[in-house]
Amino acid sequence: MIRVLVADDEPLIRAGIRMILASADDIEVVAEAADGRRALELARAHRVDVVLLDIQMPVMDGLTALGELSKAAPGARALILTTFGERENVLRAVTEGGAGFLLKDTAPAELIQAVRAAASGNAFLSPAATRHIVDSLASGRSGSAVARGAEARRRLEVLTGRELEVLALLGEGLSNADAGARIHMSEATVKTYVSRILAKLGCENRVQAALLARDAELDGRG
Repeated sequence: MIRVLVADDEPLIRAGIRMILASADDIEVVAEAADGRRALELARAHRVDVVLLDIQMPVMDGLTALGELSKAAPGARALILTTFGERENVLRAVTEGGAGFLLKDTAPAELIQAVRAAASGNAFLSPAATRHIVDSLASGRSGSAVARGAEARRRLEVLTGRELEVLALLGEGLSNADAGARIHMSEATVKTYVSRILAKLGCENRVQAALLARDAELDGRG
């Protein structure tokens, strides 16, 4: 069973998430928290696999809790619940290793898929969330675009031609299924490529890899 903690200060949101996850026979919500500090305590006590973290919470917000989660519950993976907040919040969540980003109106099947992906060690970002986040971060990043591009291309030198092709599609915010359809590859094979790409580049999640693709100006339409 995948052990899940739901952290959100709105009881109705927590109840809705619990009801959705209860429909999956391999997922169990073992605890709920209304603030980040309590979430860390419960994550430690219940040895959870996945934590669903709201960004805006009292006492301790979700981003601060995310930064402390690896010490409180080593091995637990965090999925960030968001309504597309400020760019700085999203960037911080990306750099601190959030396993995925979910809108609060995410479809139930996608929520279950995200929890399973996080529990298996993979990052999950819906295509809509990925596109929004990458576009937002790319437009607001500081420093020279030329310098970032040169550094990105240097880092991408470790990738094969096929891996670069898959990475370019991540830069467009495509899901594994959509990327596979574009380049005539099975979804499972794309997933394998994505895991390999993240490992080679030292990226925690798809957003970090997608930003590298954007900086390097990879084109997935070719």
